[in-house]
Amino acid sequence: MHRAVDGGLARVRVPGGALTAAQWRALADATAELGDGGLELTSRANLQVRGLAAGAETALAARLSAAGLLPSVTHERVRNIVASPLSGRDGRGVLDVRSLVAALDRALCADPALAQLPGRFLFALDDGRGDVAGLGADVGLRGRTVLLAGQDSGLRVAPDEAVPVLLAAAHAFLALRGDHWRLSEIDDGAALVAARLGSGPAAAPPARPVAHGPIGVIPQADCRLAIAATAPLGRLDRAQIKVLCAAPGVVVTPWRSVVAVDLPDLGLLPALENAGLATDPGSSWVGVTACAGSTGCAKSATDVRADAIAHHSGQSSPPLPVHWVGCPRACGSPAADHVRMLATEDGYMETQP
Repeated sequence: MHRAVDGGLARVRVPGGALTAAQWRALADATAELGDGGLELTSRANLQVRGLAAGAETALAARLSAAGLLPSVTHERVRNIVASPLSGRDGRGVLDVRSLVAALDRALCADPALAQLPGRFLFALDDGRGDVAGLGADVGLRGRTVLLAGQDSGLRVAPDEAVPVLLAAAHAFLALRGDHWRLSEIDDGAALVAARLGSGPAAAPPARPVAHGPIGVIPQADCRLAIAATAPLGRLDRAQIKVLCAAPGVVVTPWRSVVAVDLPDLGLLPALENAGLATDPGSSWVGVTACAGSTGCAKSATDVRADAIAHHSGQSSPPLPVHWVGCPRACGSPAADHVRMLATEDGYMETQP
């Protein structure tokens, strides 16, 4: 748990972003009783609980463990796995990566040496559609293609070979890393890891990150439905969390949105909209994100979240994602091309990093 201006901050890692209904309810109860009642969505499809009192981490850890959300204390910081949110549901992609997410998480936690991976190290499992392949993961998969620092490694693997190869790549990174946090920080890092795996980088260009995930009603291949909704500024309040408790399952995406999955009908749609979640791709909140701002971080120059709300309320969706930040660290910046609104002593400076 980290200390912040508004109390303790705990990150809950959710491999692949997938949560059962029981796990979602456990999180709803935990933040209501131990935190500030809300949940923050991160750019790695994880969740954050804010406003925790001193000492609350013990009670929170017990609840997370009981819900199956804390399978390994030693490896918790390295369970950073993003995946195509709709894989296996909407009929797209070349393989269903859901079982690979679970297998990778289990194998990662079972490998003592990999507990030494940096907390910034990221795995990505893209089912071939190209939605998370461009997030700059250190080690990943796009269909059958192994990616290293987002680049085609030249390796092609069958599904049952994927997890061992991805973990071998992680071990190779550890052997090469020195004091580097990410594979992309190592000179020729992708090529060096590929060589250790018996391959060489292909000439294919790296995948480009997508601006945001799907929004709205999505038919599933099994005749059920999914509804994808953006959380304004990447934060869910108590009412929104409660509405999502009615879904059979929830998937958190790297674009700070949520997908209610396996729905029998559209009965949940009005409740999501009435709670303030954006289910229209043209909503002013699609593509708009912000750091914690001065209400949650001492480094922030101002309350950027309030300023972002004032600026974007009632507007149409911006042509490029917009990220509001209170200091040059620009925490939570999206991977895709975006506009950065940086708070300074003289107002906001608009840039395109």
